[in-house]
Amino acid sequence: MDVDVVNMFVLAGGTLVIPILAFFASFYMWPAAIIHVYNWYWRRRLGLQVVYSENRGYRFCYSHRGKPGPGRPTILMLHGFSANKDMWLPVAKFLPKHQHLLCIDMPGHEGTSRTDARDYSIEGQVKRIRQFVESVRLTKRPFHLVGTSMGGNVAGVYAARYPNDLCSVTLICPAGLPTESPFVERLRELEKDQELSGSLDPQGIPLIPSTPEEMDDMLKLCSFVRFKIPQQILQGLVDVRVPNNDFYRELFMEIVGEKSRHSLHENMHLITVPTQVIWGKHDQVVDVSGSSMLKEAVSGCQVDLLDNCGHSVVMERPRKTAQLIMDFINNQHNTGSNNSKKLS
Repeated sequence: MDVDVVNMFVLAGGTLVIPILAFFASFYMWPAAIIHVYNWYWRRRLGLQVVYSENRGYRFCYSHRGKPGPGRPTILMLHGFSANKDMWLPVAKFLPKHQHLLCIDMPGHEGTSRTDARDYSIEGQVKRIRQFVESVRLTKRPFHLVGTSMGGNVAGVYAARYPNDLCSVTLICPAGLPTESPFVERLRELEKDQELSGSLDPQGIPLIPSTPEEMDDMLKLCSFVRFKIPQQILQGLVDVRVPNNDFYRELFMEIVGEKSRHSLHENMHLITVPTQVIWGKHDQVVDVSGSSMLKEAVSGCQVDLLDNCGHSVVMERPRKTAQLIMDFINNQHNTGSNNSKKLS
């Protein structure tokens, strides 16, 4: 377990807050405000700048640092459901500072345009990410794509659709696979309680909390490690999320709908780029058995399973995640270089 995680509290949306922030939140600032300030502070400290890209009337918001260079592909990172670009801050801390890194707000999230359900399906998100890639000219040279949870689903389908854009891809606890888990069981219970045949009322979804108590339950669902998070911070997290809950419900219903629910499973056999899968062995949201499906379907797929880790791999094991990603990229680059020498 990373020492950094032990000494900090895991927060929904992917950022980490040291305990003393709870003190300041209590006496000097509203809890929600301290979270925004903290994100700003860590982006600044890690050298990440937030910028916008307008393309055909659609606005993308993303943070970036570094510049493209020989021997090191750009890394584009796709966050999970109801998070934002800042969820990657803990991982960015352990990536090389010279590494060209882009962390985008997914469609409808944070600073990226919020439109309608067409953009929230997995296919719709893939198209928007491709639009972003074109708008910032990432197509000039192959890049490495990373996605977690919902973003992992999008990353996997992107790899199947646009293999020439990528040198490799990392999928972290990706959704879009037909697995069983406590979360899936909970959704089925909700359906039965509501007596709706094959339908789900978006109210009461465990990943869309509206109270501090529900927020605490969501964190327990997503993390293997148990953290005692101050009430003020839990309230701040709720205050940040509640204004977006109607959007989250619309998005959720779209990605669990018939067209998107198993998108990765339906496309994984089309993935031809070098693929890495990272998964927490104690994932309660998307079961780790999905890693076996990907390993069997994707040729040469590398699987890394993490002990004492749940769905929130990026927050629970940021140092290990960064190390695994960079080792995979470096190994792929070295292998490619050796193959080129053999062919010359």
